[in-house]
Amino acid sequence: MAWQRRRAGLGRFWAEFRKQRAGVIGGAILLAAVALALLTPLLSDISVMDVTKATGQKLAPPSFEFPLGTDESGRSVLEMIMWGSRVSLFIGFLAALLSIGIGTVVGIAAGHFRGWLSAVLMRVTDWFLVLPSLVLALVLSAILGGSGATIILAIGITSWATTARLIRAQTLAVEARPYIERAKALGAGHWHIMSRHVLPNVAPLVLANTTLQVASAIVAESTLAFLGATSGSTSWGSLLRGAYDWGAATKGAWWYILSPGVCIVAVVLAFTLCGRALEAVLNPRLRGVSR
Repeated sequence: MAWQRRRAGLGRFWAEFRKQRAGVIGGAILLAAVALALLTPLLSDISVMDVTKATGQKLAPPSFEFPLGTDESGRSVLEMIMWGSRVSLFIGFLAALLSIGIGTVVGIAAGHFRGWLSAVLMRVTDWFLVLPSLVLALVLSAILGGSGATIILAIGITSWATTARLIRAQTLAVEARPYIERAKALGAGHWHIMSRHVLPNVAPLVLANTTLQVASAIVAESTLAFLGATSGSTSWGSLLRGAYDWGAATKGAWWYILSPGVCIVAVVLAFTLCGRALEAVLNPRLRGVSR
């Protein structure tokens, strides 16, 4: 019976989501981007990233052999974008999950507990809100050293404050309901209330916010890579940095700048469209707004 209810619920969710045309378009773009990242090792060899094995001319325009032209070393920009998608999406997903995890835990705890603990958590949240997250992430990545884990950690621990605020507000609304008082009267502890009552009710907000947070994480990773805080691997942001360092704009190599830029914009827009559609589906009061 439980599995039947879950399948029925998923069926209703998909039926409502299909009505959000913008969300369906965003989902299709995301599926294409994820499929490209997963299939890249089958479509291209990692040796194409080696500058000593480059076969093209430097900053050559798009051609049949190199559909998106070449970079300053003669490597195919198309294949670099394919391999860069794995890094950008991987860092974006993990950084967003870390940010959402911290924000959810802090938000639920701040909304459930009262007194000094809630006050301390909110003051820490306010401190992270007023600090420029990009500058803080850049400083952390510079201190901890350049690696994928460092970039994920830097983005994750500097971007959770907004999520914590949202989850706390939802937690306060949930805990004001009568069945929470009934559960307390029956002897339910803090963990039972937060995990069995509060978390399931804030889960839709967490899910919708995750898609938006992934988009922000991808932009943050690209910005950090452009500013020089790279993970050591090729990403869309590092491609833009390379185009800037080698003066692609002044040399007329528009393909070197446009290709990674379009990829970043397309994926971020797709995540945003999916996030808005999920929010409209999961919140009945917003249904019909994002179509």
